[in-house]
Amino acid sequence: MERLIQKIGRINEYIGIVKDLKDDCHARFDTDIVYRGALLHYLYLLADTCIVLAEMTIKKKDLRLPQSYSEAFDILGDNGVLDPEFAYDFAKIAGFRNFLAHDYDTIDTKVICDKVLVSINDIQAYISQIKKALNL
Repeated sequence: MERLIQKIGRINEYIGIVKDLKDDCHARFDTDIVYRGALLHYLYLLADTCIVLAEMTIKKKDLRLPQSYSEAFDILGDNGVLDPEFAYDFAKIAGFRNFLAHDYDTIDTKVICDKVLVSINDIQAYISQIKKALNL
């Protein structure tokens, strides 16, 4: 259980960093490579750690093992750990993680600054549902 709490702590830490970087996104994303790199790095860490938390929760709950990152969220939704509709939508974070890992050179500023950074609240909802399901 301690490792789960540590992962949640890491996610909260990354959320704080991303929120600190969020305000300057439009002004700096295309012109400041250090800012861009830092923001993308922490978004990647956020997405990846959310996936790890899903996998750890599946193991803790002794649920069937996922065949993909996105399926981990479906399994949590199917088993009442996450709200099923939320789980299906949140599973897109797995694709986003893969995109950041492999296609980072094609990233659109507007997508990151207008859509991704706005959806940080979804990660907080995810943590809340995980904590409730695990009685943390």
